[in-house]
Amino acid sequence: MTFSDKVHTLFTYLFHPKQSTQPVVPSNQDQKNGERAESSNKEPYSQRKSEIYNNDQFGALSEVAASEPVEQPPDEQRARIPSLEQRLSKSTFRAIVPSGASTGTNEAVELRDKYTSVYGGRSVQTAISNIETVIGPSLVESRLRVDTDQKKIDQVMKDLDGTKTKGKLGANAILGVSMACARAGAAHLDVPLYEFLRRESGAKKPFVMPVPFFNVLNGGAHSGNEMAFQETMIAPVGASSITEAIQMGSEVYQELKKVIVKQFGLSAIGIGDEGGFAPPISRPNEALDLLVQAVSNLGYTGRIKFAIDPASSEFFQAGKYDIGFKGNSNVKSPKELMDLYRSLLENYPIILLEDPFAENDWDSWTEFNKMCPVELVGDDLLVTNTEYVQMARDKKACNSMLLKINQIGTISEAIEAANLAYSFDWGVFVSHRSGETTDDFIADLVIGLRTGHIKSGAPCRGERVAKYNRLMDIEADLLAHGEECLYAGSQFSMANKL
Repeated sequence: MTFSDKVHTLFTYLFHPKQSTQPVVPSNQDQKNGERAESSNKEPYSQRKSEIYNNDQFGALSEVAASEPVEQPPDEQRARIPSLEQRLSKSTFRAIVPSGASTGTNEAVELRDKYTSVYGGRSVQTAISNIETVIGPSLVESRLRVDTDQKKIDQVMKDLDGTKTKGKLGANAILGVSMACARAGAAHLDVPLYEFLRRESGAKKPFVMPVPFFNVLNGGAHSGNEMAFQETMIAPVGASSITEAIQMGSEVYQELKKVIVKQFGLSAIGIGDEGGFAPPISRPNEALDLLVQAVSNLGYTGRIKFAIDPASSEFFQAGKYDIGFKGNSNVKSPKELMDLYRSLLENYPIILLEDPFAENDWDSWTEFNKMCPVELVGDDLLVTNTEYVQMARDKKACNSMLLKINQIGTISEAIEAANLAYSFDWGVFVSHRSGETTDDFIADLVIGLRTGHIKSGAPCRGERVAKYNRLMDIEADLLAHGEECLYAGSQFSMANKL
């Protein structure tokens, strides 16, 4: 069972007129007594937001609290899922931090309590305590602004932690605060979150709507079938908009269900961690053949392409790859695995390959990248960390970075990694996690950073669909306001240059 952690944190921001000489920040004694200082303006923020924006008022952190509510039963593969709530005066902002099932060795550290009697050892009371007793008081004391000081806020938390992997305070605690502060900053500036993130990253306009990569067939650590490759995806590059792309992806998903039922029966349509089907197949060509049939049935051949994430670190041992590790062993050398990938690329419309080799098998990455004709994405290899992005560049190991915000632990560092990848003329591929949540932050992130493609699982289950719904809402809002927005389409890899 995969559990995600839940951290539920409250931030209260008090707004004061620019001409105020002393921000009203509660004293330590006030905080101990549970009292909250109030601004001179008693109206709810929602009623006076434009006034705050027009008068250039600022927000001072005044309180941080945390809790661990359970919103979803553990038997649904989630213990529930780090939630972080912020309040801006009387407006509330939440950020929910995901968790991964297959994780890179060098990822930022999730802090878990390991009390076996609570959530099977996956509770996060220590992370909560760190927010309330360390992070919160320090941010209050810092007097930083949420509208202009995102990097400084993140740096304060990094300095408080003092470790390379955020293992002291917990990346799950730090990231939730970072995300919620970004939402509060956007609200204070009276701009959408994606625009706030665009300004933070320095991305240009017009906005680019991403190609959604739907993980419609699950394997590896995400399912109980014998398929070693973790994700087999469809990408509607031939759509004209994100709305049409999501329609196409959803239609193929439902058609795929019919194809699977016809071939394997009703018992074969169970789903994996990311909402994709997990039929009784074990070879990658079997998965791709199912997709070819579903796409063809709907007349989308040529308009929908495929992608694969083998997550090969999961079946790498002693310098070799066992692509039958979940059933009948089928061990391949790195060269034999390269030959398999080349065969798949020649015979199927695959446009992206993610983590085809293990995170420590640098030689295989470099060798394969010499002649790789598609986007070659590093996930476990890079862990959204500039140190490993630079190393991969030096070794010429890949040409794209997967961006997972919980791999690095702050929004500022995720943006820094994306910008470094862009400086190498790489692609950037925004991603969810297997232990995902209903937070739709990454939908705004993919647009704000202009990455051109995103994967958020199958068009199935609320935690996946939330991102796709948000993307359609953003597109509709931009068009309604006369804002130009492009659909990345076949240029998804270099969308930042459109």
